[in-house]
Amino acid sequence: MSRILCAFLIVATLAACGRGAGTSAPRQLDNACALLKERPTYYKAFKATERKWGVPVHVQMATIYQESKFKSDARTPFQYKLGVIPVGRQSSAFGYSQALDATWKEYQRKEGKRMARRNNIRDASDFMGYYMNISLERNGISLHDARNQYLAYHDGHTGYARGTYRQKAWLMRVAGEVGQRSEMYKAQLASCRRFR
Repeated sequence: MSRILCAFLIVATLAACGRGAGTSAPRQLDNACALLKERPTYYKAFKATERKWGVPVHVQMATIYQESKFKSDARTPFQYKLGVIPVGRQSSAFGYSQALDATWKEYQRKEGKRMARRNNIRDASDFMGYYMNISLERNGISLHDARNQYLAYHDGHTGYARGTYRQKAWLMRVAGEVGQRSEMYKAQLASCRRFR
């Protein structure tokens, strides 16, 4: 076998191994303690965001659960014409936080984080802290209010101010679930000694 082919196979194998480990979701998404024990880097990222921006760990976790199920390379589904011809994704949302391209670029520019990546948990949680603080400033939404923070996260700051979410029964239901999950994670985190 030629050296070039061998080198290609080795690189392809290593890339496949590395990619799978970084993009898979934690196993126990309904148990905050087990989730953070499995992925200690998540807890470090969430605590750093809590210290910097004041957004509680459980609010960040509930939002990321809803947006990406903790999958680093999460994307919106493809849209199809005539039911079979792929015409692109529903939006440019990507990564843990499902931030849109334009919103992410604005965050990078304003925060001076040109190298920040949406598939990096530390960058994604910092983005959430940044975004939720704008929701606090513009719309008066408490950083502890996962439900309303999620509504503003989904519909944007202007959409939230206009109340666009009120015409979306499905979004109101999902935001309620985010609020409930936030409270569940909060109670779980209080019960596990390591994450108090």
